This record gives sequence, structure tokens and C-alpha cells, in this order.
Amino acid sequence: MTDDEIAFLSISELGRLLRAGELSPVELAKLCLSRLEHIAQPLRAVVTIMEETALREAMLAEAELKGGLDRGPLHGIPYGLKDIIAAVGAPTTWGAEPFRDQTFAQEATVTRKLRDAGAILVAKLATVEIAGGMGYNNPNASLTGATANPWNPSRWTSGSSSGPAAAVASGVVPFAIGSDTSGSILFPSAVTGTAGLRATYGRVSRLGAMTLCWTLDRLGPMCRSAEDCGLVLEAIAGHDVNDPSSLKRSYRYHDRQRRKRGFRFGVVEGCCEGAHPDVEANFRNSLHTLADIGTVEEVSLPDFPYAEVAQVVTAAEAYAAFDDFVAAGRTVELTALKAAGLRMAAAVLPAHDYIRAQRIRRVIAESFAKIAGQYDALLAPSLGALASDIDKDFEYGLPRASGRRPLNLAGVLAGTPTVSIINGLGEGCLPTGIQFAGSALQENTILDAAHALEERTPHRNLRPKIATLAAGRELAGQSASKGSKS
Repeated sequence: MTDDEIAFLSISELGRLLRAGELSPVELAKLCLSRLEHIAQPLRAVVTIMEETALREAMLAEAELKGGLDRGPLHGIPYGLKDIIAAVGAPTTWGAEPFRDQTFAQEATVTRKLRDAGAILVAKLATVEIAGGMGYNNPNASLTGATANPWNPSRWTSGSSSGPAAAVASGVVPFAIGSDTSGSILFPSAVTGTAGLRATYGRVSRLGAMTLCWTLDRLGPMCRSAEDCGLVLEAIAGHDVNDPSSLKRSYRYHDRQRRKRGFRFGVVEGCCEGAHPDVEANFRNSLHTLADIGTVEEVSLPDFPYAEVAQVVTAAEAYAAFDDFVAAGRTVELTALKAAGLRMAAAVLPAHDYIRAQRIRRVIAESFAKIAGQYDALLAPSLGALASDIDKDFEYGLPRASGRRPLNLAGVLAGTPTVSIINGLGEGCLPTGIQFAGSALQENTILDAAHALEERTPHRNLRPKIATLAAGRELAGQSASKGSKS
């Protein structure tokens, strides 16, 4: 088996090789470290390569597995962290120049849980500065510059979990941990052909991760498949006494009976309006396949001000989280062209507007719970657009606007789980995605539905050609130099 073939294996496939002694954790870690240097760095997907940590953890995993200690499916599996999540031994830059040298003495709960599961941290991965929380309309609003899409380095990864998406898509790491406040796991997953899971709010402790919005922020896995997302979620889920928002509910995915048929699917009415024709065509093809394993019917979401509510909540909470930074005028140190003024406006946002938004949000959540409870999964394109040009600025919210449909924002505001998987390629061989949204705590149901689609289509086996990546390094560098600077 070649290195390229190994690089794109699933967590379960890698686990079988590790336990059979056909591949060692040290060999796998070295492969990922090499690919981080030669593939991920040219794509600007990396902040810090953690070679010393990776090799130390890999040697420990190798000794444990040889000695008969098996910590579970992630034992010996390398991974990367979005660089808003703390890990000892590397800066946690939040993707922003003002925090370039920021370090924390305490690691995040997610980092600790993954180490306890035997996973091997190999890198801190790129993010849009402050996870996009100060607003941005230029793809290169990041400490590392605009992260290039592995399918075409002249295109962008479309969201703040850019590094994790690019690293997984290019076969650099088997999985990564991203974060999502209003689509930052789903959107990059859609345009890079990866699987991304935004689990139920509170499933995963956020201790040690940058706070942007207390009532919206979520951490989650970005992987090669829905099944891999479930395996990673099991390792990182659970109550944390130091995070009051974490749920006192356990989660199990591994070694269970997976559901394969008899699903009830609800297709959100109007979900393809304004979408790229290839996005719509791939979505319709997915519905045709899903009709073989369940019922498919159209469903309407109530006409609530989803975007407006999300914007008010985000503005108020992001300003509260960074009030000293904004008040000190330090947003001018950021690359994002809009950062200097966008959050300052939140300083004069009336408290009653925030309270009103939260009250409307509760109505949205209650309504969505009733609708979602009638189905195993609600369906829509993950993002209505293909990956956008890496060197072109956009109006705030674009080109992602076509992905900000009611299903995404209803799930954001209700705190319910959603998974995005690849469902085909569009113009220029750029991936498209489909999202499966479910009721609170029903991760396994939506993961089963997504896995059932993956089994019936060839799309999850599609991958960028490494030769294309290598040839695209010069192009990626040229594109980065064209990006706007403040």
C-alpha cells in the first residue's frame, strides 16, 4: 500500500492496520508530519507542526498497543486542532496577529480527551482570525493567509474552520477538530468534500477553546466520513464539571447496530433557490438515492427572521467576549477589512434587542423541535455555492450567503445536530455537500442516514489528486499574494 493510499484511509481502516502490526503509530505520525510540511503548509492550512509532541505520543501509543493496551478506535490515529483550541506545547493564536504568541498552561478538555483516547496531536491548524468573530470579507483574513482548497488551490475553503477542512481533504490528517458558531464546520466541509459534524449544543465541552458566542459556539469533528465523525464524537463528548454548558449525557457510537433503512426524510421547501445548478443537481440525485432507503417528502420551515436573530445574538455576545480588545481599538491590528468597525457597532446595541432576539430564538427552537421530531433527518444542500475564488473579496456574508438557508440557521439557533457529507462534484471538479439535520441528541440517527447515502454512492472515495496539489503550490502562493490587506 502506498503512502497516498494510507493517507486517505478511514479511522477504522487505519485502526485495523495498526492492530495487525502492518503499520505502526510512529510510521503513521511521520507520514502525517511529512504531508503537513509538503502539502498542508503550501495550502496555508497549518499554524504549528507539533513534531515533538506527535512523535512522543506516537511512541507511547506504539508501546501500549504492543503491550496489549487498546484505548479504542482512535488509539494511534493522528489529528489536528483548529487553532482556537488550547494545547500545551504550542501557541494558540486564534488565527490573529495580535495573539500570535499566546500560550495557555492548561489544555482544552477536548485535547485531553483525545490524548486519553490515544489520538496523536500533530498540528494546530489554520482559522480565520478570531474564528471570523470580528467580521471579515476577505478570504486572507487569517494569520496564515487564505487557506487554499485542495481540490483547486485557486479556490477558498469558505469558513473559519479552514485549516481542519483542508488538512482532512488533502489526506494530511485522518480527522481534525473544528468549531461552528453559524456554519464554520458545515461550510468548509461542503466545499472540501469532507464530513463535518456539528453536534448538539453542550455535547462537547468548550473549556480551553476561544469563546466567541457563549450560547452558539460548538466544537466538532471534521473527518473523511460520517462514521469517522461518530467515532471521534464518542471520544470527545461528555459532561465537564468545569464547563456548565456541557450536558450530563453520555454518548456511544462505536460497536452498535447501525440503522440502514426505513428513514423518514424531510426536504426543506425552497432549499435550492438561488443555488448553483450543480449544487441543485447533486442534491436532487441524492434525494433519488435516499428514496430507496426511506420516505422523502417536502417540509416547510416557518418564516422566522433566522438570520436577523443570529446576527443580533452573535454581535452582542462576540462584543462581550472581546469588549476590552475592541474598546482598545485593537481591531485595526487584524487583516479583516471590516473588523475595525463591525463589532464597535455592537457597543451601542440595546439590551432589549438582544433579549428580544433570544425570546424569538426560543420560539424558533420550539418550532424546529416539533418539525424535526417528525423526521429522522431534514435535508438541504450544505452550501448553495461552489468554492469561491481565493483572491477575491466579498460582501459580508457572501459567497456563503447561499448556504445560510433556514435549515442551517434553525439548527444553529436551536442547538440541534447537523452533519454534512460530500454528495458529488460540480463545475471544475469542486465538491458539493448535503446536510442532514436532526432533533437534539439524535446524532446517531443523522449519522446513520448520512452513512447510508455514503454506502450507496462513490463520492466519499473521491479525493484531490496529490499531483494536482503539488502542481498547485505555486498557484496557491500567487493567489495568496493577491489577497487584500488592511
